[in-house]
Amino acid sequence: MRRGADALRMTVFLGESDTWHHKPLYTEIVHRAHRAGLAGASVFHGVEGFGASSRVHTARLLSLSEDLPVAVVIVDSEERVRAFLPELDEVLGDGLVVLDPVEVLRHPHRDREARGDR
Repeated sequence: MRRGADALRMTVFLGESDTWHHKPLYTEIVHRAHRAGLAGASVFHGVEGFGASSRVHTARLLSLSEDLPVAVVIVDSEERVRAFLPELDEVLGDGLVVLDPVEVLRHPHRDREARGDR
């Protein structure tokens, strides 16, 4: 992706306890995104939230939850993000996927490679 390029941000909202073959689902998504050659993926743990179940999950000490919210965020070109959607269909059960158009202002690693810098 080049600076100033239009891109697509995919955010996958999950529960911390969601799994795929006995490991965290967010880990599976990140590793699949990496294998697919996407520009990057990050996992963010939430401290409080609710989803389809309408049950509030919170990290507050007096009401410890075992299923805090998690968001996996992936940004790449629209074509590459949309091509990745079938990978999510395979592993995602009750999660929510949101797509947002974004403008990439800085992606230094690939910028340096394109210029030949190290």
